[in-house]
Amino acid sequence: MMKKFMIGVGILITLLLVLGFVFRDTIGMMLAFAAMQPDQDFAEDTRHEAPDYSQFGAWAALPSQDDMADVTPAGAENLQAEAVVDVFFIHPTTYYKNEFWLQPLDDADANRITDEQVMRGQAAVFNTCCAVYAPRYRQATLFSFMDTSGDGQQAIAFAYEDVEDAFDYYLAHYNQGRPFLIAGHSQGGLHADTLLKNKIAGTDLESRLVAAYPVGYYITGEGSVPVCENATQTGCQATWNAVAPDSGSFQDTTASICINPINWKNDGSRADFADHLGAVDYGAEGQVEQGVVDAQCVNGRLHVSEVRSPNYKSQFMGPGNYHIYDFSFFHLDIRQNAVERVDAYLNAQVIEAQADLTLE
Repeated sequence: MMKKFMIGVGILITLLLVLGFVFRDTIGMMLAFAAMQPDQDFAEDTRHEAPDYSQFGAWAALPSQDDMADVTPAGAENLQAEAVVDVFFIHPTTYYKNEFWLQPLDDADANRITDEQVMRGQAAVFNTCCAVYAPRYRQATLFSFMDTSGDGQQAIAFAYEDVEDAFDYYLAHYNQGRPFLIAGHSQGGLHADTLLKNKIAGTDLESRLVAAYPVGYYITGEGSVPVCENATQTGCQATWNAVAPDSGSFQDTTASICINPINWKNDGSRADFADHLGAVDYGAEGQVEQGVVDAQCVNGRLHVSEVRSPNYKSQFMGPGNYHIYDFSFFHLDIRQNAVERVDAYLNAQVIEAQADLTLE
């Protein structure tokens, strides 16, 4: 009896070791995320000073100052100075510490990541079509999105309030009635989705919305602006979450919006490598690489079957999860699409104005 028991224990240990080896990246990631949990409840957390959006320092990017959102890859132009359309860009989570539930605005590490990686690699995608406005805000720490106690959701909701304050300030002091885009990634994508629902959908502002890109968060679009169906539709939203076809998912994504950022369709059609305009990895000197990925929306997720470049190896979010590359993979595709939607919007405005003159 004891012999059978020991054999069983041995088999169990072997099985656990095998599973541990196979899923070592995922386990390591989960342990790393768990270490980010703040020691105190959200109710006990320190509320750091709110951003003053009248100060340049409260913005990671403004068209009137030199910042990393001015960077362009080879062949692209930074046309913010002459743009007649804005983009309000909300950065993703860049605060990974466990000191607080909300980032202190003077945290140098988070701000450096926001500037050097996000402004350069994401917000700058829009500097050909638009003047870029990107606020800093008391973002929720990364653990907030894994928390099940309710503290994380409170932190995320608190962070959104800063985003909305920044948007209100932008409208009152910078926008001057111009058309605009809304864009964001990950936590920023979630806040962009909330902003669309709370401040834009069903209001006078909706007529000035060129398009929205609330990328990197599974959203349904319910109660928001329409979902984009083609590359030049305006007043709509396009979002995606890039993953390998065999990657697992912790949630049901079948009702989530997925727009293919290569062909800009929402019909599940596959876009081939040959149609990919270009990925840009600023960790590799910002080089442009065409034909790096294909793309197909399947059950609310953007499947990338293969990555044909050595520059995209990070598995920070787990094997087969390309979350951190949602913008990098499709840098030139997004850049061109934003220009196309802006052109379509402005052309429609001209046609409408001409029609009004004819009626008069």
